[in-house]
Amino acid sequence: MTDALGFSPDPEVRCRDFKIGCIGAGFIMADVHLASYHEGGFPVVAIASRTKAKAAEVAKRWNIGTVHDTPEKLIEDTRVEILDIAFPPDQQPDLIRHALKQKHIKAILAQKPLAMTFEEAKRIAAECKAAGKVLSVNQNMRFDQSMRVLKQILDKGSLGMPVLATIEMRAIPHWQPFLHEYDRLTLLNMSIHHLDVLRFLFGDPTDIYTAVRSDPRTKFPHRDGITVSTLSFPSGVMAVSMEDVWSGPREEGYESDIYIKWRVEGTDGVAQGTIGWPDYPKGSPSTLRYCSKTATGGRWVQPTWSTMWFPNAFKGVMEQLQYALKTSTRPLLEGQDNVKTMALVEAGYRSMAERRAVRLDEFPI
Repeated sequence: MTDALGFSPDPEVRCRDFKIGCIGAGFIMADVHLASYHEGGFPVVAIASRTKAKAAEVAKRWNIGTVHDTPEKLIEDTRVEILDIAFPPDQQPDLIRHALKQKHIKAILAQKPLAMTFEEAKRIAAECKAAGKVLSVNQNMRFDQSMRVLKQILDKGSLGMPVLATIEMRAIPHWQPFLHEYDRLTLLNMSIHHLDVLRFLFGDPTDIYTAVRSDPRTKFPHRDGITVSTLSFPSGVMAVSMEDVWSGPREEGYESDIYIKWRVEGTDGVAQGTIGWPDYPKGSPSTLRYCSKTATGGRWVQPTWSTMWFPNAFKGVMEQLQYALKTSTRPLLEGQDNVKTMALVEAGYRSMAERRAVRLDEFPI
């Protein structure tokens, strides 16, 4: 649906025909996925998680009729046509492979990261293709309202030739307990949002240089805490993605500021805005304002909307997969494309380890 300025911050729901089975009962499923599916009218027929009791609590909250004892039992439920997974990335590949054996499952919506490494993600995508299953990966920042409108502004050429883009995150993630056991932290689990959305906006980069340091607040062992990546694109665009998960002390009497800001500068204009995610659970919409020599007469213009990334954008994530199934087309968040995002993450880790810019062609898809 378009606003008064002709932008579409949120996609319309064109299909809600296929029945969904959900794996996971933590925050992202219980408070985000299922809230957006309820809003969009998508049919969720079953849920399962690590513990049946937790899944039953979430089922009661969202009026889901069936609670399975295990994720595997849910995957084998012949009513399930779309499998929606919100499980740790080290466990996700096995669930996907079990789903590939089920004739009734038509598509899989996987969490990002798709796997722990680029090579495993590449194998999973190839296996899904060989099995004739549609794989989509939940890179939900592409459906953040400010990112959607920014993409529309770029596609119209309103900023001219893009020159420089920055994403500046100064916020403190909640690191789930399972992440404590990994040797990969911010790049794989937080930066992946920003690296993927930069691909969405500007195409595939040629190389990445990533510098990291540990985060003083994160007590478990980790290498990539605070992370800064510089990307170069064939068009000449340079982009910087910074994930400052420290962002200063947090203590009584200390007036802190937490935010995510972004900015894109072009030869004919500038766009800038904020991402509303750090305000969760209270929530606030992301913002965008832009100034263009050609499109706004050199004046700053600010489109507005009331919807938010969490949870409203997740409705678009499910809709793009439902619509792809209905029309036998490729989903916007296609698994094979997501392998390129995983290659970018892997290149960032190589850059971090070898202290050099790493070309993406070192990771053939």
